[in-house]
Amino acid sequence: MSIQSKIHSHLPTLAPAARRVAEVMLADPTVVLRNTISQLAEKCSTSEPSVVRFCRALGYAGYSELRLVMATELGREQAAVADQRRFGSDISPEDSLQDTVAKIAYAETLGIDETLSSIDFDVLAEVVQTIGSARHILVYGLGAGAIVADDLQHKLFRIQRTAQAFNQHHDALMGAALMDPTDVAIAFSHSGQTGETLAFIERAKEAGAPTIAVTNVESSPLAKTADLCLFTMVRETAFRSGAMASRIAQLAMVDCIFAGVAQSSYEKTVSALEVTSAAVSYGTRTR
Repeated sequence: MSIQSKIHSHLPTLAPAARRVAEVMLADPTVVLRNTISQLAEKCSTSEPSVVRFCRALGYAGYSELRLVMATELGREQAAVADQRRFGSDISPEDSLQDTVAKIAYAETLGIDETLSSIDFDVLAEVVQTIGSARHILVYGLGAGAIVADDLQHKLFRIQRTAQAFNQHHDALMGAALMDPTDVAIAFSHSGQTGETLAFIERAKEAGAPTIAVTNVESSPLAKTADLCLFTMVRETAFRSGAMASRIAQLAMVDCIFAGVAQSSYEKTVSALEVTSAAVSYGTRTR
């Protein structure tokens, strides 16, 4: 995982002083290359020990190691992207349409690459096994998460899995309350802090069902509550929030989950896909 993505994933749960450091670094990743720890602390209205605690929260020994990692990362990204303004930066009023598209392409491609390269395959295998053996699969998300939930439900439906995606919170809670240990509940939330999504997972756990979450924040309430959690690694900004890069990364994770479930019953899956494809083709011809 890149250091910038790591900062994004920790941002919602950082203490106020550490959050100020994170926000300054995300606004301008090169700030740590141009400033000593004292200068950065002053820019963030905090102290040097607070900056050190921030570095350690990310898994680095101190500011020197963080600067080295950031310098390496920015050098690699600058080599990959000719226009330095594009990486890590938000869309601005001065951007041309070409610049805007380039920034979106970079952010979304990076989100997919970092998400898939950081998958915990032991967890993914357990997720696939849990879904594959479930009697009923209930899926829930709000906003962009609802789009992802619908995508997973549709994919599972095509291979004869009994899956249902909810778009109403009360329906989701009622469905969760009727679950048992033979079912599975799956929730999508970029922040991992959406109250309705957390309530769905909590209610499913109370009913005895195994629970799965897909989120970007390892220390979020949703990640801590779910039995199994898969993490996206996405850098969001004010303009590209929620419904853009994070949605693409979640959809990539859905594809991995679906492929694993489908592969576990390969012949049945191929047959189901052929039958459903033929049914759609037939319906089109008869119009």
